[in-house]
Amino acid sequence: MVGTNTQTLTKAQAAKMHKRSRSGCFTCRLRRKKCDEGKSSCKACKHLGLKCEYKRPMWWSNNEQRRQQKEVIKNIIKRTKLNEKTSQGVPMSANTPPSLCHSLPTSDTYSDGIGCTRAPSVDSQLSLDYNFNHVGTPDLLSSSMMPPPMFAPAYPQCGQYAPYEVDIKTETQMFVNDIPTRRDSTISTFSTFQAPPVSGNQFPIENWVQQDYYESRRESFAEEPLDFNFFDFPHAGSFSPSHQAMIQVEDCDKHLLNHFIDNVLRLIFPILEVNQHGSARSDVILPALESNKTYLHCCMSIAAIHLKATERIQGEQIDNDIMRHRYATISELCEALNRDTDHQQILEATLGMIFFQCSVGRPDDALPDIPWHQHFQAATSLVHKLELPQTLINMNENAHAQPPFNMTLAAWIDILGATMIGRAPAFSDTYREKLIAQAPSGLNELMGCDDHIMYLISEIACLEALKMDKMEEVQLCAHIKMIGDQISMTEPGPQAVGNAYSSTGAIRPKQLSRNMTAVFRLAARIYLCSLVPDFDRSQPSIANLVHALTDAMDFIPAGPDGFDRSLVWPLLIAGSVSCGGSTFRTMFAERTQRLGEASDFGSFGRVKELLKDVWRINDDAFARGERQSIHWRDAMRQKNWDFLLI
Repeated sequence: MVGTNTQTLTKAQAAKMHKRSRSGCFTCRLRRKKCDEGKSSCKACKHLGLKCEYKRPMWWSNNEQRRQQKEVIKNIIKRTKLNEKTSQGVPMSANTPPSLCHSLPTSDTYSDGIGCTRAPSVDSQLSLDYNFNHVGTPDLLSSSMMPPPMFAPAYPQCGQYAPYEVDIKTETQMFVNDIPTRRDSTISTFSTFQAPPVSGNQFPIENWVQQDYYESRRESFAEEPLDFNFFDFPHAGSFSPSHQAMIQVEDCDKHLLNHFIDNVLRLIFPILEVNQHGSARSDVILPALESNKTYLHCCMSIAAIHLKATERIQGEQIDNDIMRHRYATISELCEALNRDTDHQQILEATLGMIFFQCSVGRPDDALPDIPWHQHFQAATSLVHKLELPQTLINMNENAHAQPPFNMTLAAWIDILGATMIGRAPAFSDTYREKLIAQAPSGLNELMGCDDHIMYLISEIACLEALKMDKMEEVQLCAHIKMIGDQISMTEPGPQAVGNAYSSTGAIRPKQLSRNMTAVFRLAARIYLCSLVPDFDRSQPSIANLVHALTDAMDFIPAGPDGFDRSLVWPLLIAGSVSCGGSTFRTMFAERTQRLGEASDFGSFGRVKELLKDVWRINDDAFARGERQSIHWRDAMRQKNWDFLLI
């Protein structure tokens, strides 16, 4: 259950999907126009003679009523314009508002300040003729007689989105002398949206949720067209506009599901959210919550952990919630593994158990749990049973093939997780084949780093495992040089790193990825250099790499809505070799402060505490004149930590 007040919840969910202001009047929002939020009536509504409504009107709740209201508004605007035209026989003064002097809309009235032209058949839901890349000249002769144009959201290379609702059912049952008697159920609803597979560029005009999102990022799409059908999701096609999803939870757990959807869900897959807006919700998490009981228990446990950490709740009840659902998840995973069926669902839940922990919890949470790498052993077996590595390799011959989402997620965990425990990745041979073929696996779209850099990090992890097995130093250094040359081949041209925001303030997904890849590339170089015999973190070459990574972080959006939490691994690698007085430490402290309380949770919070220990120990040793420094992995062992820091 997601709450007893459906209307309030729907607004909250929509607000999380879109960061644009929702404080403007509903009339301007319906018209997709900028609102100056004037009270009791905004300037646009006052000028056009429209009813200005700040309280949610009845017509807002369904598309048909919105369509009718839009027609009413159009007629009022036409009548207002005709009246203005009739009264314009009198001379205009210098102080007359511009919108009354000529036909072009202005930002002071009802324009959003972004130039646009009216598309052919703009009022038709079947119009395919609108082109966001077209720059036209407004028709000065006719625009004075027409209301401001509505955007016709048809986009090149973009799929069709339509809002849908998810019903969450809560059931309770009364027993008398162990005999079931009364059974009650309640259903609450919240809205989301889904990208059903369609051909062409068809897009319903009344899809206000996606209209708002795409309008806010119109410049980004023109500059950086995105592929909205990149992944092969495990629940592809499960949700459609007419589908009513039912998530069944016990009455005592409804607050946990509320908390997961309201507070945890937005923390998961932030890069995927930038690249494919809403996909994490509609393609990954909500279908799994509905259809996979083990996954649901996993999410309830994660919600309880986050609730305990953020609200600082102490006591048996919250710990019981965490352990009850954690035990239920593991028990059902074991039963499913013994049955050797439903491999896709088991893999989905297992990866959730591993990965979701990276977003929640405090470093000092001492409740018993199974280490992530033991879960990953089971996941590795399931990946092989589903033949996902071979599916990934087969994609080398087909540039348009969709990588399996769960394989890409497993690869992310596998490659960076291998560096946590000093072993070769489980699927290193697969990544090597992908590297040779120069073929992507979806890592760039899922976690922000270019696939080739991730493959090379896998090679470095393999080399470190060989070093631990007493590889000869001459051979080791030869391999280090070879991988270093491979990294150099991935270096982009000048000025590849740049501002991740467009002029309208929207995130540019491809530029963000280039910036994040630059950070990962520098961290990979530092990781590779650390394998050199007699490595010394105080060497100028290492200090230069750390400084370069520090500079690259200037191009990563910071704060609670930024992407520092997506760069935990490179921050750990660079931070662990930074010396006292390094600009990295200043940068890290500043970005931690900007992140606020969110810097205390999940992998970022753990890395923050780990770096404090590494810096304290190494700085003390350096003050004593000792050149040897503690490795971050050894510092983790001293703390009895066994975390996946990604």
